[in-house]
Amino acid sequence: MKSKKGKKYLLCLITWASTFAISIIIFVAPASGADLAEIKERGVLRHLGVPYANFVTGSGDGFDVEFVTFFAQHLGVRYEYVETSWKDVIGDLSGKKVNPRGDGIEILGDVPVKGDIIANGLTILPWRKKIVDYSNPTFPTQVWLIARADSPLSPIVPTGNVQKDIVLVKARLKDRTVLCKAKTCLDPSLYGLKETGARVRLFDGNLNELAPAVINRDAETSILDVPDALIALGKWPGKIKVIGPVSDKQEMGCGFRKASPLLREAFNRFFEKCKKDGIYVRLVNKYYPAVFRYYPEFFK
Repeated sequence: MKSKKGKKYLLCLITWASTFAISIIIFVAPASGADLAEIKERGVLRHLGVPYANFVTGSGDGFDVEFVTFFAQHLGVRYEYVETSWKDVIGDLSGKKVNPRGDGIEILGDVPVKGDIIANGLTILPWRKKIVDYSNPTFPTQVWLIARADSPLSPIVPTGNVQKDIVLVKARLKDRTVLCKAKTCLDPSLYGLKETGARVRLFDGNLNELAPAVINRDAETSILDVPDALIALGKWPGKIKVIGPVSDKQEMGCGFRKASPLLREAFNRFFEKCKKDGIYVRLVNKYYPAVFRYYPEFFK
């Protein structure tokens, strides 16, 4: 009798444990990664965004806020904005905490997945492509060196060759302080700034604060990507000037989990439709009207 009761108890315990494990999986699933079908079933598209330039203003609007809202409406789901930081955004999408190492990455561990798409002016970089998949390019960019308007540094005279222009800019950096931001598109290691003899300073604030830091004389110069530089030039007219490029032309895109190929494909189709319908150009003109002058070929 005792033996039969023991077996029955053990069987009940195994059944309870299996049911509990399944319930845990079901409970966790909605907070983890999902592809197109799961997102439609959930009824919500979670937009991971870092307040940056005019992509995500932090006031409830921005180029990417509007664009991803339109995409959510296209999918027939509710839009949800999830604010994050440059330090956490890749992990919040991929579920992996990573440390960039040159063009590669080191995976440090698992973190909770908090969103389905990154859209905040995410530059396409080799190390990021190791952990996320990008949409078709959504915006042109480049990294420029800026200085105060009254700086003795003079802008280069463009040669018509980007590589030659970069050499001319870097030649001006010896013994100059340059603000940069580690583990972003403004990481000094991406552009060999230390090799120029510049005194590189890693900035602790957010990217939107780099131009004001130069204006406040916290450093002689800073590197900025084009969208942020255009915003700064308009926001503080006569306060800063562009010396020239420190990178070749680059592109930005939206980031997706590698386990979400159908969501990425759906976005790319939607993006192409918006270009044909004129919605895309209207949004660019609303938030970055000056960019057409600098990169007309991108918008052809």
